[in-house]
Amino acid sequence: MTNFASQIEFLKQHSSYAQRWLNSHPEWLEWLSIQGAQKVDVGGIRGLLGPCQEALASPEQDEAQFMASLRLARQRLMLWIAFRDLNGKADLKEVTHALSHFAEEAVVLSIAYIREDLQRRFGLPWSKVTDAEMPLMVVGMGKLGGLELNLSSDIDLIFLYEHEGETQGAPKSLSHHEWFTRMGKRLIKLMAEHDENGFVFRVDMRLRPNGDSGPLVCSLDMLEEYLLVQGREWERYAWIKGRLIAPMPGAPAFAYCERELDQLIRPFVYRRHLDYGVIASIRDLHAQIQHEADKRSSNHHGRSKDIKLGRGGIREIEFLAQMFQLMRGGTDPRFRIRPTLEVLDLIKQQSILPAEEVDTLKVAYVYLRRLEHRIQVWEDQQTHYLPEDEVARTRLASSMVGPNETQEQKDFLSELDQHQAAVAQYFEKAFVLDDAARLDNTSLPVGWEPDSAIFSESAARWLTWADSYKQKQLPEKSRLIFNNLIRKAADSLQADQSISDCADLTLLRFFDLLEAVARRSAYLSILSEYPRALSNVLDLLKASQWGAEYLTRHPHLLDYLLNSRTEKALIEHPEQYWEEVKTTLDMRLDDVMLDGDGSEQAMDILRVTHHTETFITLLADLGIGVDHELSVEKVSDHLSALADLILQTTFERVWPGVAKKFDLPAGTTAPFAVISYGKLGGKELGYASDLDLVFFISS
Repeated sequence: MTNFASQIEFLKQHSSYAQRWLNSHPEWLEWLSIQGAQKVDVGGIRGLLGPCQEALASPEQDEAQFMASLRLARQRLMLWIAFRDLNGKADLKEVTHALSHFAEEAVVLSIAYIREDLQRRFGLPWSKVTDAEMPLMVVGMGKLGGLELNLSSDIDLIFLYEHEGETQGAPKSLSHHEWFTRMGKRLIKLMAEHDENGFVFRVDMRLRPNGDSGPLVCSLDMLEEYLLVQGREWERYAWIKGRLIAPMPGAPAFAYCERELDQLIRPFVYRRHLDYGVIASIRDLHAQIQHEADKRSSNHHGRSKDIKLGRGGIREIEFLAQMFQLMRGGTDPRFRIRPTLEVLDLIKQQSILPAEEVDTLKVAYVYLRRLEHRIQVWEDQQTHYLPEDEVARTRLASSMVGPNETQEQKDFLSELDQHQAAVAQYFEKAFVLDDAARLDNTSLPVGWEPDSAIFSESAARWLTWADSYKQKQLPEKSRLIFNNLIRKAADSLQADQSISDCADLTLLRFFDLLEAVARRSAYLSILSEYPRALSNVLDLLKASQWGAEYLTRHPHLLDYLLNSRTEKALIEHPEQYWEEVKTTLDMRLDDVMLDGDGSEQAMDILRVTHHTETFITLLADLGIGVDHELSVEKVSDHLSALADLILQTTFERVWPGVAKKFDLPAGTTAPFAVISYGKLGGKELGYASDLDLVFFISS
């Protein structure tokens, strides 16, 4: 038996779907013998769709033939991918990207096909803004948006158009809404309708505004109003993956459509501060999904064998990645990416989670996605359940290692259990699913107050707070968190005998901090969700009045009390640390300056960077979260390096505007220098130092 023959035999053993299609079309074997050795790329996909492209140039439309060509192209693609995947020739990225790109190409070709008919009968919708044809905007959501489609995915789509109006260029016109609704309905038919050649993709439109009860297509104004008035928390997670797939990049309307869509979606998904409130929200959403999945899987043996929604499944890895995207994407544009593995790489790069944990999650994700594909390719079914019969499980065990190796079923199940257990452990840790580790946010016992023998002033402050108008105006959840944080802090300080002299003062400082953030639920969430953060806050408040006041003025700095990896990087690798700070600062400034004059936001970013790096230096100075505190000389070095960085960055951003204002040639070197005197000149800067500067110009 030749190598190709054995590979085809392995494909047929592990996919009855492939066996049926190869039996029906034996002529495809010769094609697969050549194409199977080639990576599945966009060029190859367009080759499969060649007959559909040719149909666009035909003067006569034959919709049945167009649909048949689409479906046969899909079946050949599935065979090509399954052959390469099962025989160990394709990695996960090749598989998911190929399926996603095929979906995009099929959608765009179908839109072009439908457009010809609608244009002839009703003309075209025209944009008043661009004075050009208005395209149907198709947003790929979920796995399609993330270029992560699996072997039997449906595609989650949202249909949008720019604005209302009437079509132009034909004897009969339609409203834009009606024209695009007709296109949307026919697009779904071309993709999802079954015939003797199967289907292309199942289409799910439930993520559109108002779901199944909403209109099939929405104008951008309708979408904006919906997000502002009715947009729900789970829709923020959904839109993380949202990606414009039609018009495609390179099309004349793409840049304009993408910009208009981004201006609506970005502020809805991403907050302009670190958003720790998402932790509880995603935890609640996960619980709802688990509950629904439990009901659906009641006839399946073993809840953990749902490899997507079960404990330690694919969805938990995706939720973990999305949590950090929602939390940080408003302040760090690098987190506004879509593929899960790329997000995990960024989490590792930023030292948000330990590198070994992220590596374990990545390995588990790839393993579970590969297993998902092998479960689905057997019958081209969208299922995520591990089959219960022994024969099927033995077959899966073999398919996971490829044609040249063997694996016992028990070893396969053991490896699967190890991956799911690791995912579940890290998910529970990230979302603080252990109730004992989280703050108890139930009502305090009646009459509770700080022990006046230890907290004399704080006890009086508590009574004043309890009767205050400000306390009564808080939402109930925030009030419960506030009260329980005071009790937790009092208990912790009371138990620490070494600080009995300053316990009352520390609790008073904690009162100041909590009152400053009481209306910012995200900040309360940090202290509520992360016991380590509360412990580090109390250490800071005990150690430094200036630090306590600084944190109270700038509560966004609470994020840096969650772990000490940043301070360690500053201490151990200062040159590399400041290079990374500069790179991040430049990236954030570029992001806000993209859409014109973002000077106000740019100044905010410079201020926040200064606050952040000053605070990180303070933590290292006080020895909070690190083994050894910084020396006075090192503190001055870091504060001076920060001042240099802020001055250099400001100069780099200001000079191009000055050159433009005075019509200087592009690229002109600035005839300007900044000279520092005093403490900055001697690299002896303190926390509250001002800067003594002199500006020189060459005449």
